Amino acid sequence: QVQLQESGPGLVKPSQTVSLTCTVSGGSITANYYSWSWIRQPPGKGLEWMGAIGNSGSTYYSPSLASRTSISRDTSKNQFTLQLSSVTPEDTAVYSCAREHRRVDGFQSHYYGIDYWGKGTLVTVSS
Repeated sequence: QVQLQESGPGLVKPSQTVSLTCTVSGGSITANYYSWSWIRQPPGKGLEWMGAIGNSGSTYYSPSLASRTSISRDTSKNQFTLQLSSVTPEDTAVYSCAREHRRVDGFQSHYYGIDYWGKGTLVTVSS
């Protein structure tokens, strides 16, 4: 069974960069049909998809966060990393990594949703 575990600092000062790592076990981040995503949820608000990295290393970002977001990976460690720059208190949220199941069938792209989540880690932006 696939397991994902977030790690990184819980407290970050405004204007700094948040760097979080997701360590994956039970499945390879280079495997076909899956992408690896970061989702966050500010207190009292809904989920926000931030971006993802595909099995070949292609990256995709939410337009609202693209200018500040970078997702990378280390295949030798089976890890992928989120960097969110120039943070403000509004970036305070629970940050989760997840696996998304996707498949191409002929000319169609099929999305099956998130099948595994990490437990999430709270990142507080405060001076």
